[in-house]
Amino acid sequence: MTELLPFLKQMITLPGLSGYEDPISDLISATWQPLTDELSRSRIGSLHGLRRGTGSEPRPSILLATHMDAIGLMVTAIVDGFLRLSEIGGIDARVLPGQLVTVHGRKELPGVIVQPPSFLLPPEASDGPVPLEHLLVDVGLTPAEVNRQIRIGDLISFATQPIEFDKETLAGHSLDNRASVAALTHCLDLLQNRQHIWDVWAVATVQEEETLGGALTSAFGLAPQLAIAIDVTFAKGPGAPEDKTYPLGEGITLGWGPNIHPGLYKKLKDLADQLEIPNKLEPMPRYSGTDAMALQVAREGIPTMVVSIPLRYMHTPVEIISMKDVERTGRLLAEFIAGLNADFMDQLTLDD
Repeated sequence: MTELLPFLKQMITLPGLSGYEDPISDLISATWQPLTDELSRSRIGSLHGLRRGTGSEPRPSILLATHMDAIGLMVTAIVDGFLRLSEIGGIDARVLPGQLVTVHGRKELPGVIVQPPSFLLPPEASDGPVPLEHLLVDVGLTPAEVNRQIRIGDLISFATQPIEFDKETLAGHSLDNRASVAALTHCLDLLQNRQHIWDVWAVATVQEEETLGGALTSAFGLAPQLAIAIDVTFAKGPGAPEDKTYPLGEGITLGWGPNIHPGLYKKLKDLADQLEIPNKLEPMPRYSGTDAMALQVAREGIPTMVVSIPLRYMHTPVEIISMKDVERTGRLLAEFIAGLNADFMDQLTLDD
């Protein structure tokens, strides 16, 4: 069995920004190797782990998508030894000043995000949070050395170390969405001791934060009968609206909206209740903001579901999750897969 907490802590010490996922992909691949029958990568880098089912061929398959890419920054200019920045994925710039980062230049360099004094900023940027366009990274080197070591286009990742508040609560960067990778890994662990008729594709997708390209191409190439996107959602925190956030450590959410197949929602909802896994309906009245947007429309359309883990301070270097919710998610997925019968698709209707 994979020790989930050490695995997750290891994942969130690694870079793997959207479009540049190799560092995290290598770790996930090594972890999934003994849990799958076959591992491969898509042409754009998504990791595909296949667990073969026991049903007669041709077997139906289910795709479980968890994006492994992370938000971060890119060097857009070098001015007098300081680095100007652009975001990769959405970033809450309010929390950036003072954050420690790693600049991935010709070698890895430590740096810190800084802001100019307010009187040096344009009037519109001198009062309140400083916009990203005015923030800089200082690596503490001379301008000449910076020019030797760093190029425009180099990546910048957060250097926040994991903080373990207790055995159940973890903080760090990139928990969106590596917490869900851990949940899928827990699912694969549990399936080691369970028979399942369907083939299972465990997919760590690339580029979710920017293009959804990983989910779209993997769903097209693997052509599953069902798909589930596992992601994070907004947990309750300071000043958070009650109707748009969910308690941390008190259960998972099940998406409901245009990206969601209503029959698949009902099957997972009924199973979660039967297993006494705390869950809440999460309204997603437009796009879900997850890989489900791409999974659902691949090929002729795939019945799709979204299962989410509450997370505080999303898209910051200090995200917080509960390990209980990670484990609950993995258990729900494993039990659902173990219960899929050969004619499930014949029983699945839109009006369930």
